[in-house]
Amino acid sequence: MANCPTHGTLITFEGGEGSGKSTQANLLATRLRTQGRSVTLTREPAGSPLGQIIKRVLDDNSIDPEPMAELLLFEAARVHNVSDVIRPALERGETVICDRFVDSSLAYQGYGRGMDPNVVREISQRAIGNLTPHLTIILDIDPKHGLARARTRSSSAASDRIGERPLEYHRRVRDGYLTLAQREPQRFFVADADQRVGPLADLIWERVRSLFAFP
Repeated sequence: MANCPTHGTLITFEGGEGSGKSTQANLLATRLRTQGRSVTLTREPAGSPLGQIIKRVLDDNSIDPEPMAELLLFEAARVHNVSDVIRPALERGETVICDRFVDSSLAYQGYGRGMDPNVVREISQRAIGNLTPHLTIILDIDPKHGLARARTRSSSAASDRIGERPLEYHRRVRDGYLTLAQREPQRFFVADADQRVGPLADLIWERVRSLFAFP
């Protein structure tokens, strides 16, 4: 069980570019609400007003921060998302669904950019305190397919600085996610994201149902 001194439930979505995290997070939120659950849906890094400002910096192609600087920008956004959005909702007994969380930093800045994962983990823990997701859903997709999918979208996600990094970087990110899942099989649920939206949502729902013991 997650180390979370609250009455709510924290579910996080993780995965590489184009894996469909936002779509599936929204579908899960809707489904939980039909079951009578109060749901707060948030995302990183833009889950708070400060996070929205930081995201504009992170998306700026004219800026290429060093790995530690990049990590600290994400962590600054995370601190405010946890304090302003996530923890208050959990204390109200709500289900919080967060599109990206601590494991993104481990995968992207740790495995992707070559930072010591132990350093990333220590800094991230300072940002979130003793908050740990009850369930983390990794939407796994071949980076080549995911990047191609992302670039067909009209949003800026396909043209941001991180999305434009070399394919090998995104392969390291994927390997990092799968390594994390292997180390904590009770918390992580890995789903093949290279399938249609509906069947993937049903697969995720089956796992979430077991978390809440829905009939």
